[in-house]
Amino acid sequence: MLLAIDVGNTHTVLGVYDGEHLIDHWRVTTHLARTSDELAVLLKSLFDSSTSVGVDQVEAAIVSSVVPSITQRIVQMTHRLFGVICKVVGPGLKTGMPILYEDPREVGADRIVNAVAAFTRWPQGLIIVDFGTATTFDVVSPDGDYLGGSICPGIGVSSNALFDNAARLPRVEFARPKQVVGRNTVASIQSGLVFGYLGLVEGLIERIRAEVDFECRVIATGGLAVKMAEHTDVITAVDEDLTLDGLRILHARNS
Repeated sequence: MLLAIDVGNTHTVLGVYDGEHLIDHWRVTTHLARTSDELAVLLKSLFDSSTSVGVDQVEAAIVSSVVPSITQRIVQMTHRLFGVICKVVGPGLKTGMPILYEDPREVGADRIVNAVAAFTRWPQGLIIVDFGTATTFDVVSPDGDYLGGSICPGIGVSSNALFDNAARLPRVEFARPKQVVGRNTVASIQSGLVFGYLGLVEGLIERIRAEVDFECRVIATGGLAVKMAEHTDVITAVDEDLTLDGLRILHARNS
């Protein structure tokens, strides 16, 4: 079985695959200070709580990480806990996808993994929107070339900046209000967060489509993908496990 690990700035998502089937997965907070030993204890406890898979069943591992300080600790942890050499998404790993960035090394590992997974499932022109700590827009051509994209502050980052810098504004739930014109402070903030962010997403997708010369299917992933897709018709499909599936695909291509 394969352990796939996606280390993000806010959360780390882990999944265990038996062949092409995701049989269990977990989401934990990314802590910069955790040592490889602490990571091993955490992961051991997750496996102990699982009814589907045990530690002794993991035969391989792969990690994509946007937090360089944690990457090597993950590699050390997987070797200690499972006795496997963890593959790391980065230079030297075959993706099967031409990266047409000016400097391909600058592209976040998660963005490449998402693009590979999406194009494998939908081999056509694509815009992949990942609602994470940052919201990223990645464009893939019908020929399977990674063209680039856009990076915006994520919804959580934006809302936290508002609450931290405006003393009289309360923290509110990210939920769609009844109307755009809020009649109280909570509804007004929710309107700005939800409809404002929908406007950002729809506007960028419209501009990307106007700039490329091919039709694009829009795929959403990340923690708030489902909520955002409920409120707009520009998102064609949602796949919350897109990054994990991309890691599975990349591992197979490099084995």
